Amino acid sequence: MSNLPQTMVCIAIKEPGGPEVLQPETRPMPQPGNGEILVQVAAAGVNRPDVSQRLGRYPPPPGASDLPGLEISGTVAAIGPGASRYKLGDKVCALAHGGGYAEYCVVNESHALPVPAGFSMVEAAAIPETFFTVWVNGFMTAKLAAGETVLIHGGSSGIGTTAIMLAHALGARSIVTVGTQEKADACLKLGADHAINYKTQDFVAEVKQLTDGKGVNVILDMVGGPYVQRNLECAAMDARIVQIAFMQGFKVEALDLRPISAKRILYTGSALRPRTVAQKAAIAKSLEETVGPLWAQGKCKPVIDSTFKLTDAPKAHARMETSEHIGKIVMTV
Repeated sequence: MSNLPQTMVCIAIKEPGGPEVLQPETRPMPQPGNGEILVQVAAAGVNRPDVSQRLGRYPPPPGASDLPGLEISGTVAAIGPGASRYKLGDKVCALAHGGGYAEYCVVNESHALPVPAGFSMVEAAAIPETFFTVWVNGFMTAKLAAGETVLIHGGSSGIGTTAIMLAHALGARSIVTVGTQEKADACLKLGADHAINYKTQDFVAEVKQLTDGKGVNVILDMVGGPYVQRNLECAAMDARIVQIAFMQGFKVEALDLRPISAKRILYTGSALRPRTVAQKAAIAKSLEETVGPLWAQGKCKPVIDSTFKLTDAPKAHARMETSEHIGKIVMTV
């Protein structure tokens, strides 16, 4: 650490509010603790939880940095006690507990993966939050298998594009919902089998038609609200529904739960950030073992919508809030 600067530039949330509250600050250099590494950040992914945190709706959990930023790529700059997998200078991408919007970020080494060969640092920064989320929800929890069909809401988002690629690579069919023809075309190009424009089509009717009335085996939903009932209608026998966000609300009126019993539906949900260090490490290990070979073959590269400088964080958040993006928004340092 003696050769490193004593301070760093970061992007802090001055107060809850719009993108303009993201402001640069100078702070002391973070120190890696037991089992941790300090990463000199090359790029940081932008995610919906960052926006929610900026708005004051998603406070950092105890022990987490108050700075936004849940995924980074960069170079190992210092190694804490007990950390042994990486050496100084190694290129990694990592899931952060917060603090990714900065020149340096501390992460647990078990939540870091080597940057896949052939991936740029921008592409690598788009791996952790989205791939961890899709992998644990779609495959470890919902157990999406080859030959099954998954319904992915928000198909053109970072989560959606990742889910499409993984489902396609691992032999599952995917149906996605999107809001424009441009987004539908992008999803189909990535390997989605069908794209439904929810603004002009009834996705429940379309799903039933596309599955010969059987419904889908797995549903990944980030919308919530009015989609909850409709998801139950889309589900096949023994379907698994995973709620990963609530963009249209977390309360549902007049919900008819009978399909859960009639179809033996498993309805669950999860958040990634509150999981324990060991749980996140297990996700990283499973992801590296199963998806790592796909990355090595140049497959399942994150779709990059746009890049911004770290100091342009307000512009990056404004882009996300338009919901016009296709794939990931990434900031470079």
